[in-house]
Amino acid sequence: MEQLERQQIIALVKREVVPAIGCTEPMAVALCVARATEILGHRPEKVTALLSANILKNAMGVGIPGTGMIGLPIAIALGALIGRSEYQLEVLKDCTPQAVNEGKQFIDEKRIHIALKDGIEEKLYIEVICQAGTEQATAVIAGGHTDFRYLARNGEVLLDKQSVSAAEEEETAPELNLHKVYEFATTAPLDEIRFILETARINKAAAEQSFQGDYGHGLGKMLRGNYEHRIMGDSVFSHILSYTSGACDARMAGAMIPVMSNSGSGNQGISATIPVVVFAEENGKTEEELIRALMLSHLTVIYIKQSLGRLSALCGCVVAATGSSCGITWLMGGDYRQITYAVQNMIANLTGMICDGAKPSCALKVTTGVSTAVLSAIMAMENRTVTSVEGIIDEDVDRSIRNLTQIGTRGMNETDRVVLDIMTKK
Repeated sequence: MEQLERQQIIALVKREVVPAIGCTEPMAVALCVARATEILGHRPEKVTALLSANILKNAMGVGIPGTGMIGLPIAIALGALIGRSEYQLEVLKDCTPQAVNEGKQFIDEKRIHIALKDGIEEKLYIEVICQAGTEQATAVIAGGHTDFRYLARNGEVLLDKQSVSAAEEEETAPELNLHKVYEFATTAPLDEIRFILETARINKAAAEQSFQGDYGHGLGKMLRGNYEHRIMGDSVFSHILSYTSGACDARMAGAMIPVMSNSGSGNQGISATIPVVVFAEENGKTEEELIRALMLSHLTVIYIKQSLGRLSALCGCVVAATGSSCGITWLMGGDYRQITYAVQNMIANLTGMICDGAKPSCALKVTTGVSTAVLSAIMAMENRTVTSVEGIIDEDVDRSIRNLTQIGTRGMNETDRVVLDIMTKK
């Protein structure tokens, strides 16, 4: 692989694997509010948020870090009161109890209006209008959780990239396929990819912190307790499940715990990281092996998300667990052919799992994903793979990935609409 292409891939991974506190959808809304407030120049009297359906879906039932509260209103209020756009997806990390009280008052005074944005095709779209007296500031994020497309103050346009589509921006990214992902992860100079170890440190720490508290449905803590010995067994497999679900428990409950996200999702970052880390540590793998397995996992997720999109009707754990299955297969001694088997097995099993928003029960879906990742890796190492005469699987693994992403986009669009309709009418 040429150095230029290698550097492009490294830049891509560094853009997509970043720290986040809390669920990335409400944090992206808070980020947009914070930027609009900064442009306005002082505290807004009124904040209007116009959102795509997928943003609304993922922000309705999730805890907001440091608040003990759920949903968008408090995220928007704090974005206006204490948010700092320079923190990106850690925009609310300066939150204090006093700020939360002020945020509650901001909500009680009916200063926040939230609605669906009509007439857009973009699944990730956030438009925020902050007003104070006769002054007004507007900020728009679209395509990516931190990608500002439009900024304006009192009619003066400060930034306008709305004509640039996400697809056009993707053209500047390196063109990937699974073999290129494998080649990069297994051959790139170690010092150039060592940065991926930070995902291991941060995401495992999130899991360990979750065991000290009582977050969400407490699935990780539950699995780590009596059930680990009585039912699951004290094994690498049970540790993968407890650590992964524990980190998700804390994050979805709104704990002020940072995680390393992947492609705009903290749960994807957790699911791509922790199974690989636990397997490597408990099987005595070297630091180099861990680094390369983590890079294989994370870059596989990024590759699949390039055609799936950041938000879709398909649960992100399907993609993230596919990445970790690749990493685990490689750590088991698998070659490229066996890694393709793991991917085929994952696609044959989990395709179609719906996303019904970010919420505490995401820990259940994450656990389903990573348990399937281990199963798929075991099958792959036994040279067992779902074949092209079965369902949506193609002989070409990259075509199988496209089949998965087509179902997650075009095939499940109506599912997305029905899910949102059900959620908003409960």
